[in-house]
Amino acid sequence: MRFTVIRACLAIAALTASSLSFAQGATRDWPTQPVRIVVPFQAGSATDLISRQIGFGLSKEYGQTFIVENRPGAAAMIGSEAASRAPGDGYTLLMSGPASMVTNRFLYKKLSYDPDAFEKVAVVAFTPNILLSSPSLPFTTLPEMVAYAKANPGKLTYASFGAGTTSHMAGEMLKALAGIDIVHVPFKGASEAIPALLSGQVAMYFDTIMTGLPHVKSGKLRALGMSNSKRSSMAPDIPTIAEQGYPGFDIAPWYGIVAPKGTPPELVSKLNVSINKLLKEPGFRERLASTGAEPRGGSVADFSAMVSAEIPRTEKLVKQSGLSMQ
Repeated sequence: MRFTVIRACLAIAALTASSLSFAQGATRDWPTQPVRIVVPFQAGSATDLISRQIGFGLSKEYGQTFIVENRPGAAAMIGSEAASRAPGDGYTLLMSGPASMVTNRFLYKKLSYDPDAFEKVAVVAFTPNILLSSPSLPFTTLPEMVAYAKANPGKLTYASFGAGTTSHMAGEMLKALAGIDIVHVPFKGASEAIPALLSGQVAMYFDTIMTGLPHVKSGKLRALGMSNSKRSSMAPDIPTIAEQGYPGFDIAPWYGIVAPKGTPPELVSKLNVSINKLLKEPGFRERLASTGAEPRGGSVADFSAMVSAEIPRTEKLVKQSGLSMQ
């Protein structure tokens, strides 16, 4: 009996060692098949364009295809849920952002995915938003818009690229700080919101600099201010909202790669190193800059710390605004 027990223990140990060796080998050889990057926003959006740049760079490094899969809708929840249900084998990644990782947990009473269940890999980039308005409206600056909004409560509308997105939160923060009543109109992305603004269906829109700036340069739209704390090198003449009388106003979309729960730490670390390497390459930084994004990078711990810092600030903003989607 004793000999049988010993043999069983040895067999289990051998099986465990074999499984560990296989797992380590699989991680070392990854990827051996195409990897999909789920993007929870429309094709042509800033998130989509940045994801395609990352996918292109990783494809070159690993000699394997990284496919962008657009799953837009429901404030990034559709795509986030799809990615969360995938196996943690490294062959599904999600380009996450503030909506999927932070804001949705406070906007919705019940989420179809757990924002904390993802394995954080690396922050890729940030990009500022511009508050755009139609030239047909009777104001040309942010102070003039605020004065008009106070004189006409509830008359002005502002679009966003989805409830719970940074463009939505920026509008709510402006409402709170300026003490104005403007009405939120959510869209699925810039491809819907920009035409609505150009046609006069909505009065304003917090858009990413990449898709919004060309319309400002053409004279079709006005820029009232940047949503982040510093002026953009792409548009140094556009003042920030903070410097126009609202100190502390700082909301900018960020983009970070995460993986489904259970993705091996070795694989997460491997991807983190690769992404940080990409972000240092001059050619990649130039292509990223063409989308209006500013490269970030950093460790997995840096990513986790950033999200943890945003959670209480966002929770306070959502409570102050009285927002609730369900």
